[in-house]
Amino acid sequence: MKISKLDIPVTSHWIENNERRLDCNPYLSGAFEAKVILNKLPVKKEPLQELTKEGMKGIFNGPRFSRNYVNNPDYGVPFLGSTDILAADLSNLPLLSKKKVTSCPELLIDEGWTLITCSGTIGRMVYSRSDMKGMAGSQHFMRVVPDPDKILPGYLYAYLSSRFGLPIVVSGTYGAIIQHIEPRHIADLPVPRLGEDVERKVHELIDEAARIRTEANIQLTSTIEQLEDILDLPHLPRNFEKTEPDVSTASSKLLTARFDGLFHSNYHKSALEPLLNLPESMRTTVGLMADDVFEPTRFKRIPLDNTEYGIPFFGTSALMWLEPAPTYYIPKKMTGIEQYIVDEKTLLIPRSGQLAGIIGHAVFPHGSVLGGTVTEDAIRIKVKSQTIAGYLFIALSSEYGRRQLKARAFGSSIPHLDVRMIKETVIPLLSDEQISKIGVIGHRIAQARSEAIEKEQQARKLVENAISKGGV
Repeated sequence: MKISKLDIPVTSHWIENNERRLDCNPYLSGAFEAKVILNKLPVKKEPLQELTKEGMKGIFNGPRFSRNYVNNPDYGVPFLGSTDILAADLSNLPLLSKKKVTSCPELLIDEGWTLITCSGTIGRMVYSRSDMKGMAGSQHFMRVVPDPDKILPGYLYAYLSSRFGLPIVVSGTYGAIIQHIEPRHIADLPVPRLGEDVERKVHELIDEAARIRTEANIQLTSTIEQLEDILDLPHLPRNFEKTEPDVSTASSKLLTARFDGLFHSNYHKSALEPLLNLPESMRTTVGLMADDVFEPTRFKRIPLDNTEYGIPFFGTSALMWLEPAPTYYIPKKMTGIEQYIVDEKTLLIPRSGQLAGIIGHAVFPHGSVLGGTVTEDAIRIKVKSQTIAGYLFIALSSEYGRRQLKARAFGSSIPHLDVRMIKETVIPLLSDEQISKIGVIGHRIAQARSEAIEKEQQARKLVENAISKGGV
């Protein structure tokens, strides 16, 4: 149970200024404590709406609209949902019809914006990068468009996502079942001006983090294409949305093992058959290349209040994020905890979920996931070296790996993968030199994602330290 701090009691003045809300959330989120500290700062504070383009027009949600998806990238624009903006890899987004985007240009995202989830889980933030420019976005995340003549975009993002800005953002949350927040709730949010030197340093760190992430994603795509080109494999489209029926045939002998349609579909065949047509010396399986593929046993979670004695514990959804956040912390001395700790010689494959979701997406651990613990819902692929891990990451991130993993899933309500299905996944087998070259790049991509997290954290720390020291 949360209680308000006795040294900062909730006053009638606060209730009056908060639209006379009597629900507890605005007074327990830390927002008023942050406002008290900000009010004491001997620096200029400006309302958020005075720092955005055209005032309130620079704080908005996307419009509600009927969605028309397409398969062909020539006729579509990648479409971001509120969960997608948090993802490290944006290569598998559904495609929204260009006609729809043309009729609703306010759907488009530009770089340098602060994107805030505003429905469901409130307040998760992302700084839009150059690789997100021109993508469309749903109404379930808010856009904060800074006026670069008034404030540096990176500084505004770092402040809003800091321990002083974030509580104020989420304090406007309303709704008992599905929570929401609207632009008017953050329009007057106070933004402290910490001086040109601090704000520029912070902006440069955020911009550098965005550049690193963009380059990592470009490198992932180009390395996958490089792997496919070595074997003369066609480049398969990287979107799962299907608007037309998939009709294929299968031998009755094959149906004795698997009877589900997706396994025998053209979606699966388009990835598996080109690999099986390669000479045996140029293909292998995940099970043969890995040292071990295993699924940890289920265990009783004991969440800790004091993180000093715990180790971060991650669910499978968080593994996909730019900056993975732990669900909670579990005891460091828990019996058998070693099998849940991951390192750079481990790949993670979510074993359950909807086919258009995270199931079958290979994850090379980065950020605080390294050295942390991960749920048993992620199957582990253990290998001898970081280079082999990097190579498997590239191979399984390609459509040839991803389609096999999704098509091998079984179950009608919630599809599942098991260890055997992952072990049997067919992958290209190159020379040791080629595997090393591609594997090094795969490992660097994960390292780059970790580096970007560190730079964002440095930027937030600069903001928080400056505010804590009185804006000096």
